[in-house]
Amino acid sequence: MSPTPLDRDTRSLYDALSDLVRLVQFRDRDRICCHDVSVTQCYGLESLVRRGPLSLGALAAELYLDKSTASRVVDALERKGYARRDADPDDARGVRVSATAEGRKLHARIYGDILREEREILATFPPEIRASMTELLRRLVMAMADRSNVPTPSCCSR
Repeated sequence: MSPTPLDRDTRSLYDALSDLVRLVQFRDRDRICCHDVSVTQCYGLESLVRRGPLSLGALAAELYLDKSTASRVVDALERKGYARRDADPDDARGVRVSATAEGRKLHARIYGDILREEREILATFPPEIRASMTELLRRLVMAMADRSNVPTPSCCSR
């Protein structure tokens, strides 16, 4: 039995997404490693900058990590002066993690480098295609998160 058009499209999507994920992972690793943080630490810092102070549990969920791993990420960011833990005003036993001024500066440098590169790439596409690509990716993330019982990242809920 030959594959249906949907089967072929499914395989093509899988291949394209796999290629994209690998490229982004390696791009991030190569861009971030010169800044004294790991990729995971950078993603954690990005979450703190974008969302503001977060409980450790919320940060872990945002990073798709368990709480103990997220705690180690925060430990490293604290040692480097990029994040801090404060008492959670809503939970006497909890903490809120936030980016420090140095952490926000570091994030701005890394984010700026990556955005410059992505701007150059996007400039090669017509405006209507650029808007469609972003909308398509957001919808795809939400659909995949719904199917896998993984929370939709905050960046996609806009």
